[in-house]
Amino acid sequence: MIDPDAAISDLVTPVRVFLRRYCGDDPAVDDIAQETLLRIARSIATFDGRSSLKTWAFTIATRTASDHFRRLKPVDTMPAPDSVDELIDETPGIEQRLVIDEMNTCVRETIDALPDMYRAPLILRDLEGLTLAEVAGVCGCSLPTAKIRLHRARRKLQEKLDFKCEFYTGADDILRCDRKPG
Repeated sequence: MIDPDAAISDLVTPVRVFLRRYCGDDPAVDDIAQETLLRIARSIATFDGRSSLKTWAFTIATRTASDHFRRLKPVDTMPAPDSVDELIDETPGIEQRLVIDEMNTCVRETIDALPDMYRAPLILRDLEGLTLAEVAGVCGCSLPTAKIRLHRARRKLQEKLDFKCEFYTGADDILRCDRKPG
C-alpha cells in the first residue's frame, strides 16, 4: 500500500518541473500544477501499479495541461531545455551565456512550433528521461506509436533548426548559432 502523503510529497517537484517544460512561460503553470496535484491526491487510492508512480503522475499532468489549453485556445509553448547549460563544465562568462541564451531561444521557439503529438514525447523522453514505454503510457499510445512520434519529433526539430539556424564552432571552440535571414 502506498502512503498517499509521502507519494504526493515525492511528486511535487517532478510534476512542477515537467509542467514548466511542457507549458512554458504560461502564467497558469502554477495553477495547472496545483490542479494536477489535487487530481493525484483524489485518485491516488486507485493507482494500481501498472506503471511507475511518476509515469502515472505525468499522465495526469499532461491531461490536466491539455484540458487547460483546450479551454482557452491552442497554444504550444515550452521553456528552453536545460541540457545546453549542462554541456558546459564551468560557469559561463557573459559572452558564452549570451550565446547559450540565444541557442536556447532558438531551440525553444522551434520546439514550441511542434504539434503536441510530437512535442510531448520529445519532452518526456529527452528532457524528463522517461523510457519509451513510459512515454507511450503518458501519451496514451502504443509503444511503436511512441517510437514513431519521437523519431518524427526529432527529425522535425532537426529540419526546422537546419532551416532557420546556422550552427558553427567559433574560434573559442564554443558551438554557436546564427539565425538565417528570412
